[in-house]
Amino acid sequence: MTDSALVLGAGGITGIAWQLGLLIGLREVGVDLTDADLIVGTSAGAVTGALVASGIDPVDGAKLEARLADDDPPIRPDWARGAEVFSLLSDESRDPAEVRARVGELALAARVGAEEPYVESLRRRLPLADWPARRLLVTAVSAETGVPVAWSADDGIPLPLAVAASCAVPCVFPTVTIDGVRYMDGGVRSGTNADLAAEAARVVVLAPLAPIRPRGAPRAELDALRQRSAVALVVPDEAVLEALGPNVLDAARWEPAVEAATAQGRRIAEEVAAVWRG
Repeated sequence: MTDSALVLGAGGITGIAWQLGLLIGLREVGVDLTDADLIVGTSAGAVTGALVASGIDPVDGAKLEARLADDDPPIRPDWARGAEVFSLLSDESRDPAEVRARVGELALAARVGAEEPYVESLRRRLPLADWPARRLLVTAVSAETGVPVAWSADDGIPLPLAVAASCAVPCVFPTVTIDGVRYMDGGVRSGTNADLAAEAARVVVLAPLAPIRPRGAPRAELDALRQRSAVALVVPDEAVLEALGPNVLDAARWEPAVEAATAQGRRIAEEVAAVWRG
């Protein structure tokens, strides 16, 4: 059984900033989550997870270029199809497999720009070419079948491509082609995919979307995990939510999000340490 796992959930640009800030604040008071044996990354968490698993200091990670440059493709969501996606992902009464399949259909049909400029934009920001030695899982969902995947170094997929697929929010960013299959955001299955850490004795879950989205940190998923593991779920508190703002893709909120999350990390260190240190 793996000793410790860090689960990093979906949450957009501000979610990455929040996760990095939390890691900074926790470490400042002696709780270092970056030494986890297993890291599970979904969407925003795939970016944070790739940085952390590769040994990049969260302080350096927080210097990531969040704002769009002149040569980056603009973010142009397909609002009509995106509204249906949001409705589907908010409806907990529907069969999850059917929801994923329908969201995939919408993602494939969405008019949100070309795939390659999107992938290249993320690749340029992620200063990593190879999978780290630390065990890292990056989640995504096939837009063609709705089947979820969790890639590791064993799958032979370029790390930046796997992360780009995990971050491909349906109807906001284009799907990403890997081995002839088009993939979308791993958050379509779950905002955390925390069940992938079931082998770990101690699990800390950082879930940016938990206060605002039903699938941000699915209760059943976490309840099942708690049957086998000691689990700490960390979500943005009220002060942090104000700093994050209403738009998870608002890069202007990057610095305030890092600062507020760092303070939150210091505040919750004792609670997290109780799980992390056993």
